Amino acid sequence: MNAFIYGHGMKQFHGYVEAEVPSVLWDYANQPESWKDFVELAQAAGVSFLTIHDEVLTRDDLDYLIDQLRTSSFPNDEELDEARWLKTYVGKTGFVQLGFSKEGVMYVWEISTEWYDRYQRLLELAEDIGGIVLDESDNRDRDS
Repeated sequence: MNAFIYGHGMKQFHGYVEAEVPSVLWDYANQPESWKDFVELAQAAGVSFLTIHDEVLTRDDLDYLIDQLRTSSFPNDEELDEARWLKTYVGKTGFVQLGFSKEGVMYVWEISTEWYDRYQRLLELAEDIGGIVLDESDNRDRDS
């Protein structure tokens, strides 16, 4: 990917395009190699650089997720097993995003693996569970 981008005379800027930014998401129609078409479109649009972002699953990230699920108020063995299953993907890239700006709009191409989507779902679940208040009296005690 890097060689292809540089080969088209463009540079890379390591950054992530947030959802809040006015953007158009490339519809790659289940063609993972469409990123090449995206790079060629950026070149045709006359841009000099692409933003690039990737997510690699680290052991620390996975340990954090497992710990959050295990110590939650409602631990679920099925979710813990699913999180442990993700250990096979430590060190692997699960998400890639490319983007370029043209006339105030970001054009974005991104792809994620099925396992990374599962990881994100579990992470959101763990964060949601962590924010649940179980006992109303706890809040009243803090307010006193």
